[in-house]
Amino acid sequence: MANSLGMVYKRVRRSCSHKRDKGHFDRCHKALSEAKEAEDNRHINLFYFDESGFSQEPSVPYAWQPKGEQLRIPSVKSKRINVLGFMNRSNDLFYYPVIGMVNSQAVINVFNDFAEQMAAPKYSSGDRYTVVMVDNASIHTSRLFREALADWAIEKKILVCYLPTYSPELNLIEMLWQKVKYEWLNFFEVMDFKALKQKSYECLSRSVRNI
Repeated sequence: MANSLGMVYKRVRRSCSHKRDKGHFDRCHKALSEAKEAEDNRHINLFYFDESGFSQEPSVPYAWQPKGEQLRIPSVKSKRINVLGFMNRSNDLFYYPVIGMVNSQAVINVFNDFAEQMAAPKYSSGDRYTVVMVDNASIHTSRLFREALADWAIEKKILVCYLPTYSPELNLIEMLWQKVKYEWLNFFEVMDFKALKQKSYECLSRSVRNI
């Protein structure tokens, strides 16, 4: 019956869109459209940055199950793999796994490495700047992180731009995290932390070809 009405069975998502500033969101959406056009014309590089974490405590999906039975996904307490990533619309991905806590200094370190990657001819020809979109997480708005912005802009040609709060749909790399967690990472294959690391890295290494 539901199928005949054009409905599909999928997870309901939480949303905080009602909390955001609509004017700010609309202005940023327009600015991003202009940035994408500039990227298409090879005037800039446009990347999206974010962090995500993976552990053996799975994100539990909905699934069709035989009546009277229940599928069970193995779940154990485990260490967490934090992944910091930069991704563009061409599905170029630069990712940095971190075991343990991620703070502003860790983010600065990966930005410095990313800046070196942007010196490659593919990204630097035509004296292009690289625009990186980030959210407003505290590790991106700390004094330590903000102090690095001017150096990146002047010395590295990296411009950091902040997305509106409560606007994850504007951050392209969020799509990657969802794909890995809900579709590609098979929790029946990650029975220990070593397997989790291996499977997570495999997903990230091949993932951008399949978004």
